[in-house]
Amino acid sequence: MSRPNPKTTKRRSEAPSQSETIDPVWLAKAIGLTLIVAFICGYLALCFLFYHGQWQIVLHPARTAAAPPSIEGAAFEVIHFAPGGDAIPKLTGWWIPAAPEGRHRDATVLFLPAGDGSLADSMPTLGLLHTLGINVFAFDYRGYGQSAKGHPSQLRMTEDADSAWQYLTQSRGVPAEHIVLYGTGVGASLATHLAVSHAAVPALILDSPNADLLDTVRRDPRSRFLPAGLLFHEAFPLTKALQTLRTPKLLIAGRNISSPMAAAFRSAAEPKTSAGIDDAEKTPDAQILLPFLNRYLSQSATSARGVH
Repeated sequence: MSRPNPKTTKRRSEAPSQSETIDPVWLAKAIGLTLIVAFICGYLALCFLFYHGQWQIVLHPARTAAAPPSIEGAAFEVIHFAPGGDAIPKLTGWWIPAAPEGRHRDATVLFLPAGDGSLADSMPTLGLLHTLGINVFAFDYRGYGQSAKGHPSQLRMTEDADSAWQYLTQSRGVPAEHIVLYGTGVGASLATHLAVSHAAVPALILDSPNADLLDTVRRDPRSRFLPAGLLFHEAFPLTKALQTLRTPKLLIAGRNISSPMAAAFRSAAEPKTSAGIDDAEKTPDAQILLPFLNRYLSQSATSARGVH
């Protein structure tokens, strides 16, 4: 049996142990790259969430459990109708008939509410319109009031406005030339959309419309540091359509009219009438609507008896 060579053993024990070391520069670069990738992914995730949830910044729907007993003392009929080609009624509206002796009982106002609350919040305006002796049809968009659940959007609300038009003209047989469009808030954009699509519409009323929703979004803290101009699609466009629309228009400025909206209406095509832009507090709604509607309906050659 051979004995180990003591010199060899000593050399082996004296040989330094070699361990692998990580370059700190490389480690710093790897950590930095990881943080950058994580930041980009997080930022893109925020953009994605903003894109799909931006409606919550400009639209604030509210649900209601039941219809009121009356509209400012006026009797009405609850209507259920379907959006688009859907066979299932998902939209709920109110038909407020004019009194038999109403001065404008052959005409109908299609009321398009704002994007806040529900139709119940518009009852004072609906009651005022009813006192003019005119039929009124108003409805809640999907996601509002008693209409079907689901979050609203410009696309869905545009479809709902078109469905309300179809209900009036087809189901109730109201001639297009007898329908006055009334839009408030974002509903003004939807009313303008209908007026552009249906040249027979005799008059368009814009009550405190929104003209620059992108500016509203940019002021919201949830959109801070995000490219809102690239991602925002719930714009409810209005200004460009007004510049070419030849339908007679009335702007009811109200107390919250914005400078962009006032400027937009001043650039709108004729014929147009405005009330309240310079001194809204001295122009009550009744003093605006009554003379305008009476003048229009009295002069309209297409107004006929016995439509409804």
